[in-house]
Amino acid sequence: MLNTPTRIGAFLLKSTKKLEYIFLHLHDNFTGVFRKLTQRKKRRSRKNFFKIPTVFLRSMEVLLFTLKVLNNLFKKIHLFFLGILLTILFMFVPYVVYSWFKELPSPDMLTIDQKYGATQILDRNGVLLYEIYADEKYEPVKLERIPENAVNATIAVEDSLFYIHGGLRPDSIIRAFRKTLFDGDTQGGSTITQQLVKNVLLSPERTFSRKIKEAVLSLMVEAKYSKEQILEMYLNNIAYGGNAWGIQSASQKYFAKNVWELDLAESAMLAGLPSSPSLYSPLNDIEVAKSRQRYVLDRMVALGYINSDEAKEASAEELNLARPKDFIGAPHFVNYVRQTLENMYGSNFVNRGGLKVTTTLDFALQQKAEAIIFDEVQKGTRYGFSNGAAVVIDVKNAEILVYVGSSDYFAPVWGAFDVVTSYRQPGSSIKPVTYSLALADKFTPATILKDSPVVYTSQGSAPYRPVNYDGKFHGDVTLRSALANSYNVPAVKVAKAVGPDNIVSLGKDMGLTNWKVDGSYGLSVTLGGKEVRLLDLANVYTTLARKGAYAEPSQIISIRDGRGYEIFSKKAVYPKQIISEEVSYLMWHILSDNQARLPAFGIRNFLTVPGKQIAVKTGTTDQIKDNWTFGFTPSYTVGVWVGNNDNKPMNKYMASGLTGAAPIWNRIMSEVLSGKDNEVFEMPPGVFIKKDEGCDRTEVFIKGSNVPKSLCPKMENEQDKD
Repeated sequence: MLNTPTRIGAFLLKSTKKLEYIFLHLHDNFTGVFRKLTQRKKRRSRKNFFKIPTVFLRSMEVLLFTLKVLNNLFKKIHLFFLGILLTILFMFVPYVVYSWFKELPSPDMLTIDQKYGATQILDRNGVLLYEIYADEKYEPVKLERIPENAVNATIAVEDSLFYIHGGLRPDSIIRAFRKTLFDGDTQGGSTITQQLVKNVLLSPERTFSRKIKEAVLSLMVEAKYSKEQILEMYLNNIAYGGNAWGIQSASQKYFAKNVWELDLAESAMLAGLPSSPSLYSPLNDIEVAKSRQRYVLDRMVALGYINSDEAKEASAEELNLARPKDFIGAPHFVNYVRQTLENMYGSNFVNRGGLKVTTTLDFALQQKAEAIIFDEVQKGTRYGFSNGAAVVIDVKNAEILVYVGSSDYFAPVWGAFDVVTSYRQPGSSIKPVTYSLALADKFTPATILKDSPVVYTSQGSAPYRPVNYDGKFHGDVTLRSALANSYNVPAVKVAKAVGPDNIVSLGKDMGLTNWKVDGSYGLSVTLGGKEVRLLDLANVYTTLARKGAYAEPSQIISIRDGRGYEIFSKKAVYPKQIISEEVSYLMWHILSDNQARLPAFGIRNFLTVPGKQIAVKTGTTDQIKDNWTFGFTPSYTVGVWVGNNDNKPMNKYMASGLTGAAPIWNRIMSEVLSGKDNEVFEMPPGVFIKKDEGCDRTEVFIKGSNVPKSLCPKMENEQDKD
């Protein structure tokens, strides 16, 4: 609405300027031409040249007179239109401003008790996972009952000039604008007053108009209330995570005590929560929470509220956190969804908006996966791992069906830490990225690779000597055999041929969101030298399962507001083709070849499900800190990790693919495929099968690739493969 008078004015000014240009310049041009002709007539009459006809001159005079009249008329029209424009502006703009101010909520609403509906997070079938609501025991407390340390900590971290400014801080606004404009980093520039207005009086929309309203209301609030009143309303109306609304509710939730009983360490912990309650919650990740607490304490020292000794003592204090009492299903997933919602709408709207959020999760399958992981982790103590995580992705719909962030969310200290979105080294499970790139180039499944000692040197770095998991070399092997048995040396040689930066580029396109092509990746990238997230790597395998097409996995299907209106709906999936269908088919064909992996994994392993053909890949880091298994069909991808949160190495005798992640993967995949028909990938038109009658071997090739004359070459050290 605010843009309407501007557009009208611009249109009128543009139109009048064009008309003015036409009439004024026509008159001037014709006058100049007439004068030249008259002067030429006089000069040529003296020289007895030809005479310009009188009729022509009279016609020109009439035309000039007409243009002069039109020019004068136009000036009057110009003034007329300008008058209309000014009249519209002077009448319309005040009306718009009046209407805009009329729509602003009254600052008096800050002192009125608010009623809020609970936000429900549901699984895909409508099963309640968690309910977010303002605490039923919410009791506003007077400012004098809140500890001075809690007040000072809040001011230190949220608005250090609170007692000086009048509601707005131009320096913070400019800094936030500069960060957003030049660094692409959305950074808040809000004062405590602005945050209070935003959380209580305004909607969650992120628009320029709302920011203007926020600024105007902040000035009005500062004019109406004292600083102490504003601070009291803020501390009683800010979100601290979960159903904790206000500092008294937060004290009860996190420490099971009243706000006036908080010490410095607890006050600093709570003061750090409002900017991102899900991220900094001590119930989710104590290390991140402690880091945030230290930042708050450092700010208090810098502003003179406490001294460094007090800060050190508070930082070293062990916090006695209260155990969550609320029911929560799929807790890591709920936190993941909640963080997404807060990024979309802000914590106020999420906590008080009465939303109904339908997620992609299948809670029945989730519960089975949780039970499997807990059971297998208990058995895994003898192998040296204490935790496990898993995801299941619906390939065709790009939806997260299962999301288990740890074996026990409620385990003290480490249970709430989410391994699904943490960064770990992938080991050999990253090799399909390298081989996908190779198969798209000059390599084929029948290409002979030399599994023999090699040393790579580069200036400033120690010589790199890749070795295989079993400590042996296997001579000449086919690409199929090298990938199926996860031999390291051939993978490094292939990485050298295709280039580490190209591997990184493809990995990012296939779903590894944190990978960047910057030249810092060496050949070890093909053995898992760069960290990834479990969710991202599972999506890389999902890209292969989707015939080489990438799509971002989603966790939300629909969101309805408190009135029942749908405000968000999952968009249709339009995957982006990253690698060809032919390459994806070859990768599936190799990774689902149980015969090809027999030398490394044997007959009895956990990489097969009876009656199903599944592409599978394992991975173990060189110090055995992380163990992975990924597998996919045309419809589902399952990814599993086991290890220790503190990065403690597992038992060095643990056999990759036989223990650790593989048994968990096998049981979860069996549950996923239970009652479903066996699915195999259709062979694309660009792929054909070659059979060598001499040794009764067959292989698949992409049409136009380097097909060998024989599939029965003499293999060196054949006996070593056993």
